[in-house]
Amino acid sequence: MAVRTDTAASLVEEVFRFGRALRVAVARSDDRLELAPALVGVLGTLATHGECRQSELAVVMCTSQSVLSRQLAELTDAGHVVRTPDPADGRATRVHVSDQGIACLERIKAQRVQRLSELLADWDEDDAHAALESITRLTTTFTVDAQSRHSGSRVFAG
Repeated sequence: MAVRTDTAASLVEEVFRFGRALRVAVARSDDRLELAPALVGVLGTLATHGECRQSELAVVMCTSQSVLSRQLAELTDAGHVVRTPDPADGRATRVHVSDQGIACLERIKAQRVQRLSELLADWDEDDAHAALESITRLTTTFTVDAQSRHSGSRVFAG
């Protein structure tokens, strides 16, 4: 059975409120001084995805090449990302997270986990798992759709 329009509208509102609230709640610590939130996202995605071409990472992140290029340049200048020549195409480069970048991500993650643990102190494990399952399902649904639209737009733009 399909979700009703009014339920979908409420969910849209709550998802955006959740995103804003989460950013404020967990990013209040010193991690913002170490690395801008958008750069943490790029670094984390690259760490999870693994070494790849910038164009591949742009598809995974559903972002434009130009935006990602600027972010990767900043991360490279800071020593968090390393660019290497692509052995399959001498004109292209591959990117991966450096040891320094991994250490940075670990510090930021530890700070965020600590903060979220404090905020969820009155939750029980079942509530946390139910929230995790719902958020994971939403993220998967949204990501699959966004990546298919992003990939499709690349085909038409190319």
